[in-house]
Amino acid sequence: MNAREFRRRGKEMVDYVADYLEGIEGRQVYPDVEPGYLRPLLPTAAPQEPETFEDIIKDVEKIIMPGVTHWHSPYFFAYFPTASSYPALLADMLCGAIGCIGFSWGSASEATLVALLAARTKVTRCLQAASPGLTQAAIVEKLVAYASDQAHSSVERAGLIGGVKLKAIPSDGKFAMRASALQEALERDKAEGLIPFFVVATLGTTSCCSFDNLLEVGPICHEEDVWLHVDAAYAGSAFICPEFRHLLNGVEYADSFNFNPHKWLLVNFDCSAMWVKKRTDLTGAFKLDPVYLKHSHQDSGLITDYRHWQLPLGRRFRSLKMWFVFRMYGVKGLQAYIRKHVQLSHEFEALVHQDPRFEICAEVTLGLVCFRLKGSNKLNEALLERINSAKKIHLVPCHLRDQFVLRFAICSRTVESAHVQLAWEHIRGLATDLLGAQKEEKADRKLK
Repeated sequence: MNAREFRRRGKEMVDYVADYLEGIEGRQVYPDVEPGYLRPLLPTAAPQEPETFEDIIKDVEKIIMPGVTHWHSPYFFAYFPTASSYPALLADMLCGAIGCIGFSWGSASEATLVALLAARTKVTRCLQAASPGLTQAAIVEKLVAYASDQAHSSVERAGLIGGVKLKAIPSDGKFAMRASALQEALERDKAEGLIPFFVVATLGTTSCCSFDNLLEVGPICHEEDVWLHVDAAYAGSAFICPEFRHLLNGVEYADSFNFNPHKWLLVNFDCSAMWVKKRTDLTGAFKLDPVYLKHSHQDSGLITDYRHWQLPLGRRFRSLKMWFVFRMYGVKGLQAYIRKHVQLSHEFEALVHQDPRFEICAEVTLGLVCFRLKGSNKLNEALLERINSAKKIHLVPCHLRDQFVLRFAICSRTVESAHVQLAWEHIRGLATDLLGAQKEEKADRKLK
């Protein structure tokens, strides 16, 4: 494909993408296909001769799209948002053309791991400086990290990769980590000769969007000289709105902080931002200078060499997408987008409250509503099965304590009140059918 054909096909692709996004509401949000559907539709080997662009595009609709879950559909309410916008898509195109290896970005999961490894290196070096006879292995086997029992599974994975113990701190009635529970765990472990060194506080948990109490947890970490990492992967975007910044109170105690613009800030996947209080704690853990990466500016102090900040050496030019989005939306436009999603979540919450068969299971703060039918877990599992089998909307569940809970997350850039209303009527109708079927089954059992 030469430049002339690229111009032609690029314009066609832009039209295809625009048509796809404009018409996405008409596509079934969740596919009908079964795992393995794609194998018989594809050749067993790559073509020897070039194929036409027209044939490839036809196969996108014929072969690929039937298996796609449409995450940007206004009827997609599962997980958390995966951001996308026309400016970001244009920037991504330019990013691919420039092909710059920026040495700078990672994911929220990576950020937690990087922070944990940096904290592990820091405490190991401090202890070895005080007791030169201590081996790294002897120290690591006593290290303990902590997170709320509502923390994302990536925190547990970071502990596994880092080779340290990770302990879950029981959350309170609002599913938040509090000072008393953390302090109790720290004192108990220190009494047993263990070494607390790392705490992850979550702002906006995946399960129910709860917020750990930084104003309580932060001072403890400071007093105990324990690294505090704040994971705000989803909720971090909302802090561009002043009315949500109180949820950040206590962030001054954090040693590192991460959020994902690709979740809720109209920057398409992947794009994650991480800050550290003391950069040498991070670069000291990961700095290596092979000769093929040395350059004339590395000791000048004029640049920040981000390859020392993350596990991978190379990253795509993700910041370009943010630059496009920020300039073309402006802060006010981004704030309006966040506020609209929050308003829609409260609209759904109000609808749930109007039906006495349902209950809200966690405080609605941002764009997530956790709800369920009053009754058993099996009843709610059956409801979710009916919802996702109907394929008109898509939801996923969580467990809050011992309850099976349905999550309704406002996700799509194009979602409106009408979509929320239709989704709720759909859920109510399926619930009515389910409860009616259960009554009939009970009646049948009594007759028998």
